[in-house]
Amino acid sequence: MPMPQDYQIAQQAFDALIADARDRLGLATRNQSYTVLQAVLTVFRRRLTPAQILIFADALPALTRAIFVAGWHEGEHRAGFGSRTALEAEVRDLRRHHNFAPEGSIRIIAGVLRRHADADRLAAALAALPERARRYWDA
Repeated sequence: MPMPQDYQIAQQAFDALIADARDRLGLATRNQSYTVLQAVLTVFRRRLTPAQILIFADALPALTRAIFVAGWHEGEHRAGFGSRTALEAEVRDLRRHHNFAPEGSIRIIAGVLRRHADADRLAAALAALPERARRYWDA
C-alpha cells in the first residue's frame, strides 16, 4: 500500500492552513498563528474524554492532529465548556506573553479548520461528540 496522501502532503497542507489562519486572524507571523491554533485546539481538548479526543483527532489534517494531541495527559481535563467568553480567555492564556489571539479566535480558527480539513470526516467526528463540543466549532 502506498503512503497515504495525507502524510505525503502534510507540510504543504499545514503551510496553507497556517497562512490562512494568519491572514484571517490578522496576525503578522506563522509563529503567532501557530500559538492561536494550538491554544484553540488545547482548550477544546481539555473538555473531551480520551475516546472523544481520538475521534476528533482522526478528522484533522496530519500536522494539525499532531498539534492537537501533543502534550496531552488525562490530568488536564476540565469539566464543561462554559461561556464563549471564558473559553476565549483560556485561549489567550496559553503562553500569555507570546499569544496574540484576537477576539473571536475560536470562531476564526473553526472557519480555517473547516476549509482545510476533510469535510466529511470532520462532520462525522463532530456528529459523534456532545452538542456543546459541536458548538465550539461553529464558524
